[in-house]
Amino acid sequence: MRLINEDGITGATGNPTIFEQPISKDTAYDEQMQQLLGEGKNAQEVYEALALTDVMKAAQILRFIYEQTDGRDGYVSIEVSPLLAYDTAGTLAETRRLWKALNSPNVMIKIPATPAGIPAIHQALVEGININITLIFSIENYRQVVEAYLSALEERRTKGQDIKRIASVASFFVSRVDVLVDQLIEDKIKTISLHAEQQKLRGLQGKIAIANARLIYQEFKRLFANRRFEVLKHLGAEKQRPLWASTSTKNPAYRDVLYAEELIGPDTIDTMPLKTIENFRDHGRVRYSLEDALPEAKAALAALEEEGIHYDQVTQQLQEEGVQRFADSFCALLASIDHKRKVLRTR
Repeated sequence: MRLINEDGITGATGNPTIFEQPISKDTAYDEQMQQLLGEGKNAQEVYEALALTDVMKAAQILRFIYEQTDGRDGYVSIEVSPLLAYDTAGTLAETRRLWKALNSPNVMIKIPATPAGIPAIHQALVEGININITLIFSIENYRQVVEAYLSALEERRTKGQDIKRIASVASFFVSRVDVLVDQLIEDKIKTISLHAEQQKLRGLQGKIAIANARLIYQEFKRLFANRRFEVLKHLGAEKQRPLWASTSTKNPAYRDVLYAEELIGPDTIDTMPLKTIENFRDHGRVRYSLEDALPEAKAALAALEEEGIHYDQVTQQLQEEGVQRFADSFCALLASIDHKRKVLRTR
């Protein structure tokens, strides 16, 4: 409750990577795990039961925020299996099942913005399910996400269905952009002998993730300022807000609250791990930063392209790697549960 009362935190999210540490290495879940294993549940069923229990508890804690803000905040998200990232029908089936199991209006189901995920996102929203769209990196992919949201609301409106309190956020994984681009720049520098050219490339390091996010925010403002959305807003629709995820700083050479500080602006959400929250509480600087240096942001992306590091290829690689990382974490989590099963049996 300290995070809510003192730090103003208004939501929470979970994924297999977040759950893996406490489930596999701590004892907090042992009693519940023993009960579930005694019921004959397999590793995936155990994980889901533990995750659903935590999400339900978090949703109950956050429900007062949801009510106070008229459904704008107070959400907790849970992810569909990352093994379904390229399976539209499978993603949609699991989304429906999780939504029904949780049975709470302040829950969001997380679906990645893959080519298979986009139609599942659209249909889930048509059915009135709150969706957190994840693993977005490029502006073009973001346009597809917004189209899935707006067209779903329009379809509901055509059917005479309510579009109030259908919530969705578009989640961008920020720091991962710099991790990959910085490495590509280093690789490029090794092929160049001119010092001035090397310095020009080094000047782009640590700049592309924030530049990309700031330009995406401009696209968000454009897409939700037109007549199309105004018609839906008049009927009670909310904007699909951008969410900045992966905001911990991976490179120790950069300020530890870099991404939290530089992406502050209206109609946005920032998810941060506990360490980043603590760092920001200690020395973070709050200012309206999201629309700073827009010409420089455009110039940085243009310079990257000129150097032969192509934006479309980078963002596609990031999404594919993101799906794989989540799948790897999910498999590691299931393996940890199987190992924990053996440990608990010996007690």
